[in-house]
Amino acid sequence: MKVLGLAELAPTPLSVPSEMITGMTATAAEYLWFEHNFSELANAYCITLVRGLSPADVLHRLDGRREPPRTGADEADEAAYDLLSADDSRQLLAMTTVGGWTLIIEPNGYLGVSEEWALPAPAGTRWVSHFVNINGLDAFVWAEDTTKCLWFEPMFPDERLGTTPDGLLQPMHGVGFQFWAETSDTADSLAGPAAFALAGYLTGVRVTAELLRETTFVCGSATCR
Repeated sequence: MKVLGLAELAPTPLSVPSEMITGMTATAAEYLWFEHNFSELANAYCITLVRGLSPADVLHRLDGRREPPRTGADEADEAAYDLLSADDSRQLLAMTTVGGWTLIIEPNGYLGVSEEWALPAPAGTRWVSHFVNINGLDAFVWAEDTTKCLWFEPMFPDERLGTTPDGLLQPMHGVGFQFWAETSDTADSLAGPAAFALAGYLTGVRVTAELLRETTFVCGSATCR
């Protein structure tokens, strides 16, 4: 499976209709809790928001199977590694409904930003996903109805591709992405928290520590192919 990258995302001009953008909900500073409160998950994760689909719908689109429910992100994180130990071809998906969206948490996963799933799965809807792995690789993907609107690495927001590579520049600056001209050598990286905040801008969903800690997630798994 291949993470969406620069070669696959040659941009073509497309305006961003105002009704497609939800609006600012938070800044990077408001997501600093994630790394401190969920340190194991923060090492390697993919978090995706899908509009208008239930967890069952999402699992169907990903050709997945049901797994036992898990309460809290830490329990889901442990279950994901247990699943990988038993069958390294499958990735755990911990899902819950938040308003009109399904939140998908993949501990040590990447299906949400993978080329095979991040484009066909959101047919007819919006798909917003951000990913970090233990090697420091990261990605942010925004897709609309199978169209790659935006792709970039949160650590390097100056390099953006997709059909609207510059359509979110103002909110990207606003939520706290650190562009080359604005970053000092001593500045702490805000890439991960800023990705959470930009996802909130596109969806109106604010992920909270309470949500991750207290939710009983519907779980499934899909093949990492």
